[in-house]
Amino acid sequence: MKELLKKLIKAESTPEKGELASAEAVSDEFSKSGINCRIDKWDQTRANIIAQVNSVGSKCALLFACHLDVVGPGEETWDKPAFEAIESNGKIYGRGSVDMKGGIAAAVTAIRQVVDSGTKLQGDIIFTAVAGEETDSCGATKFINDHDRLPDFAGIVIPEPTDFSIVTAHRGMLWLEITTKGKAAHGSTPQLGVNAINSMRLVLNELENYEIPAEPHQLLGKCSMSINTIAGGKALNVVPDNCKIGVDIRTLPEQNHQDIISDLEKIFAQIKPGNPEFDAEVDVVRQVRPLETDCNCDFIKNFCSAVGNNETVAVGFTTDGPHFAPLGAPVVIFGPGKPHLCHKPNEYIEINDMEKAVEHYKNIILKFLT
Repeated sequence: MKELLKKLIKAESTPEKGELASAEAVSDEFSKSGINCRIDKWDQTRANIIAQVNSVGSKCALLFACHLDVVGPGEETWDKPAFEAIESNGKIYGRGSVDMKGGIAAAVTAIRQVVDSGTKLQGDIIFTAVAGEETDSCGATKFINDHDRLPDFAGIVIPEPTDFSIVTAHRGMLWLEITTKGKAAHGSTPQLGVNAINSMRLVLNELENYEIPAEPHQLLGKCSMSINTIAGGKALNVVPDNCKIGVDIRTLPEQNHQDIISDLEKIFAQIKPGNPEFDAEVDVVRQVRPLETDCNCDFIKNFCSAVGNNETVAVGFTTDGPHFAPLGAPVVIFGPGKPHLCHKPNEYIEINDMEKAVEHYKNIILKFLT
C-alpha cells in the first residue's frame, strides 16, 4: 500500500503531465492479484483506469470512484519535495497524498486483499480512477458516457479525504467568466477609446450589492459567491479593450444555475442605459451540480453500520460525486486524510489512517457483496 502511494505521488499527475503514469501504476498493482483492468487513454497523457472483480451476480455491484489528477505544487516552498514521496514519522508527504492518492492506494489494497482471500462475492466490485477532477471532470464524464458496460450498483463510494466522516451532501459549483469589451486607443488619447476596465468597475460595483436569491439549505447553509481572478489591459500606454473576472459560486440543491446566469445578464442590461458603450457577456467555465444523498436510505444505513459510525455530514467543497449520481445509486464520500491539507504545501497522509481505510473498505465490500 505504501509503495503504491509513493509510485502515485512520483507519477506527478498534474494537468501538465496527465494521468497515464498513475493509471499504469494502479494497473500494475491490480495485476498482482489477477484483477482485470483497462486503461482508457486519450491525448497521449490523459487516462482513466477501470478495474472489475466479477462475481456470481446475485447482488448489485459496488463502485469505488476515485480521481488520479492533482493540482500543482504552487509557488510556496515545500519542506519536503512535492513529488518525491518522502516517508517520515508515520506520514507520507507529497502532492496528492491526501487528495486523493492515499484513498486510491487504500481502496486498491482493500480490493486486492478481498480477492486474494478467495472470498466468494455475490456482486461485482468496480473500481475507477478518472482524469480531470480538479479541472473539468472530463474523466468522470467519459466514464459515465460508457455506462452501457456497467452493471447496476447498490451504491457508489468516493474515497476523497473526509477524515472518515460520512459525507452525503455537498454544494455544487458554478464557475463563470465575465468579460467586458471596449475599444483600444493610445493612452494619451483615452477619449478615443472605451476602457474595458472601467466597464468592469461598473459590474463589480453592482456585484458588491448582489445576493444570489436562495433559501439556506438545512445541511449546506447558504450559497456563496467569490470573485477570485481579474485580468485586463496589455500595456500601460494602451486603453484596454478587454477585461475578465472569474466568479466562483457554490450552489445549493434547489438552485438552477441558469437562473443565476440570467440574473447577471439582467445586471448588464441595467448598466447599459446610463453607459451606452458598455458591453459585457458571461460564460460558463465549469459547473457541477450539488450532491444530496438521502441519509435515511438503506444503502447509507448499511454503510454506517459497516464503518461503525451512524452520523452523516455535509461539506462545502465539491467532488465528482454529482457526475456519478446519474448511475442511479446512492453516492457517499468517505476516505482517509485530513481535508484541510488539500491543495496546500507539505501535504501528507498518516500511514495509520490508510491502514484504517483499508479495513473500512474491506468491511464495506463484505457488507454489500457477500
